[in-house]
Amino acid sequence: MPEFFGKKYKLSSSKNFDEFMKALGVGIIVRKMGATVSPVVQVTKDNDEYTLKTESTFKNSEIKFKLGEEFEEETPDGRKVKSIVTLDGNKMTHIQKGDKQTVIEREFTPTEMTAVMKVDDIVCTRVYKIEN
Repeated sequence: MPEFFGKKYKLSSSKNFDEFMKALGVGIIVRKMGATVSPVVQVTKDNDEYTLKTESTFKNSEIKFKLGEEFEEETPDGRKVKSIVTLDGNKMTHIQKGDKQTVIEREFTPTEMTAVMKVDDIVCTRVYKIEN
């Protein structure tokens, strides 16, 4: 079992997040709120079902999925998408298909998680540090 399961990762830096949200059509108020919070992300596994929790003072979200199986997801900004998640070693790739396709690549190391999020030609990088 990968060593990152069950660990909590808190946002420590973010680059291009406002541009990323703008490209997805997120309104100014939600973008401003989203820019001020430092969410905590946790991935857990129960048998072959994974849970990805994101918690913040603004909004909490949780998705449950099986690797390689498409599922319906409502994103934190309210979009309804069809998603698929794959795992290759310590890299989790999350593809969201809706009005626009979004790709989120989460790479886990012993001390941090880096999420590279792409939509259109916008790339957003968010780095999360392990929370003790």
